[in-house]
Amino acid sequence: MNPFSKSECYYWLWPLDQRMTGRYYEAFEVGETIDHEKRRTISEADNQTFCDMTMNQQPLHLDAEFAADSQFERRLVNGLYTMSLAVGLTIGDTTDGTIVANLSYDDVEHPNPVFVGDTIRAQSTVTDKRETSDGERGIVTMHVEAFTVNGAEETLVCEFDRTALSLKHPDEN
Repeated sequence: MNPFSKSECYYWLWPLDQRMTGRYYEAFEVGETIDHEKRRTISEADNQTFCDMTMNQQPLHLDAEFAADSQFERRLVNGLYTMSLAVGLTIGDTTDGTIVANLSYDDVEHPNPVFVGDTIRAQSTVTDKRETSDGERGIVTMHVEAFTVNGAEETLVCEFDRTALSLKHPDEN
């Protein structure tokens, strides 16, 4: 049994500094692009549940007959779900266990639609980093891009800038 496997109940009993996968402030390099291996195929239940939880009853997301008469000819996945999924796909490689807070999400764009059954992958490019005024933490900005994956073909479906307040490595302070 691997005590670091999240599927094992012992994972949660392990000391936090030995099980987190995110990066401390010092590990981010401006210009670096991180390709996140984790992907997700969006199900109808994902879209329905997100719309229910956020009380978004837009028929373009939920009503097949209504959506059939739109320019897309079928239901669209909620754009905020697509953005949230993109963030989630990036956490393990960026800020899992090392974040103080997300400070902002800026310049959000949805250049192409997402449909139920699409598989999404994400990548993050570090665009800026600086220490806080007290020097105890760091602020990291990443440009996040989400793509639908269809074999070798990928289509950009969401992009935004995410700014996070990150911990500095305890040994560096």
